[in-house]
Amino acid sequence: MPTTSVYPVLMCSDVTAAADFFRDGFGFDTTFATDWYVSLRSGDDELALLAHDHATVPEAHRALAQGVIINVEVDDVDAVHDRLVGEGHELIAPLRDEDFGQRHFIIAGPGCLVDVIQPIAPSAEFLAAYAQE
Repeated sequence: MPTTSVYPVLMCSDVTAAADFFRDGFGFDTTFATDWYVSLRSGDDELALLAHDHATVPEAHRALAQGVIINVEVDDVDAVHDRLVGEGHELIAPLRDEDFGQRHFIIAGPGCLVDVIQPIAPSAEFLAAYAQE
């Protein structure tokens, strides 16, 4: 049976602030919003935000997200870096090129880290690791 959609749901303490972070920072649009759940979309990509203490979450699992990195690919990582850092977002890892094929930086997001990425050509060492289409 094929799936129709797969997307992460990030449990957070302030759903409105988290939604504002992704809308303002990365241009996501709201597709559904309540005070405890917001669904966001950017092109074909979707991200949902859920109040960690909401009754729909089984009580034993009502916790904030931990150890989560959200990757956001952009066309111009340098411009996004300059804008977000200029707006005062906490820089966790500086803008840099990686041999595995990314120019990226990491900022603190709402209960997670956000790795802002622009794909670049990988080194010869990593080129073979990519699936050939």
